Amino acid sequence: MPDNAVAENVLGTLGTVCWMVQLLPQVWKSWREKSTEGLSDYLVLLWSIAAWFLGVYAIVQDLNVPLIIQPQIFGFLTLLSWAQCQYYGRKRPLKVCVTLFATIMLCQAGFEVGMVYAVRPSFRAGNIRGTQFFGIMASVLLSLGLFPQYYEIYRYREVIGISIPFMMIDLLGGVFSALSLVFKPKFDVIAGVAYSLVVVLDGIVILLALILNPLARRRRQRAAAAFPTEEVPVSEASMNTVHDVAE
Repeated sequence: MPDNAVAENVLGTLGTVCWMVQLLPQVWKSWREKSTEGLSDYLVLLWSIAAWFLGVYAIVQDLNVPLIIQPQIFGFLTLLSWAQCQYYGRKRPLKVCVTLFATIMLCQAGFEVGMVYAVRPSFRAGNIRGTQFFGIMASVLLSLGLFPQYYEIYRYREVIGISIPFMMIDLLGGVFSALSLVFKPKFDVIAGVAYSLVVVLDGIVILLALILNPLARRRRQRAAAAFPTEEVPVSEASMNTVHDVAE
């Protein structure tokens, strides 16, 4: 397919918009419920670290501006969600959570600046292996990040804690970003793999929510009918997630 700078930037911008707002439903959900039960803090932490590597890769590769901005926003929002997990889930003091958030953000900035200056000269000299390492590491971390979340789903036998709108917007961001690469003069395989992994792995979570959450709701209804005088334990997060899926 011939390169098309307009299509590349339009699709890249759409991906950026999705990834600017993707985690807002998750952050809002956690704040509203004052709970991150069912949301793996390892998921958002590993995704936050993946943004470090993806940021270096995008800058050194000189991808379009929207795709350079994406990892920075992605890293900020995933780290914010991780801080919520520390505060609501692990019951750490607010000051500790704010300090951890600020410290890791500074580490991300320092890491990206240092690595860009370290890798860019070799990349311009024609040695792309160093740059490819950062793209591959981003893909690996994005993939690994969802496995702890899959364990949470297995443990609860339904999708709770994680916002389904967050997953859907994240998936769309991956679709638009991957499509933007098609219109570059040369398709970036590593970036394409990273974005495609986001689409596939998010899609699995959404599919599991559509399958498991109605089953879990029916299990609770049968239990309530079988023992009408007994209170059937169910977490508020679980019920809210069922509501989110329905919406």
